[in-house]
Amino acid sequence: FDCNVRARQSLGRLCREMPGAFLSLVRTTRLFNNAQTDSGGMEYRYGSHTVFQIEYHFVWVTKYRYKVLSGAIAERVRELVRETCEAFEMRIVKGVVSKDHVHILVSCPPSMAPSEIMRRIKGRTSSKLFEEFPHVKKRYWGRHFLARGYFCATVGQMTEEMITQYL
Repeated sequence: FDCNVRARQSLGRLCREMPGAFLSLVRTTRLFNNAQTDSGGMEYRYGSHTVFQIEYHFVWVTKYRYKVLSGAIAERVRELVRETCEAFEMRIVKGVVSKDHVHILVSCPPSMAPSEIMRRIKGRTSSKLFEEFPHVKKRYWGRHFLARGYFCATVGQMTEEMITQYL
């Protein structure tokens, strides 16, 4: 079901029920559209009651920084990360699988915390890799393919000046 169709239906219902609300809705839409074009290609995503643009940059490493992410393993890591992100409505903006670490830039819904995102991606990836590549089990005998921690940074498109000007 397309989010834009849902938004149009809600807009039509709102206009019928509250004619005065239409003007404030037009103003809000104009502000969103201006912010969208002013920031140089920022793309907003829509939920049932939200408009959002949340992006995180994640980096995680293999245990002991062993350089095992190459060839078939690297391809499978890439596929597993894509599948996991797709399953949980996350969009991968950009990603790189290096020999001992993975970088991804993802756009996520506001209902998902960064820790939950990494728990799902790292957990699913490492368990599937152990199943599919038995030789990896020998090297990582403790069933820990990835290191414990990860790096996370938010990616902001709006500056403090833009928000102050809007308010």
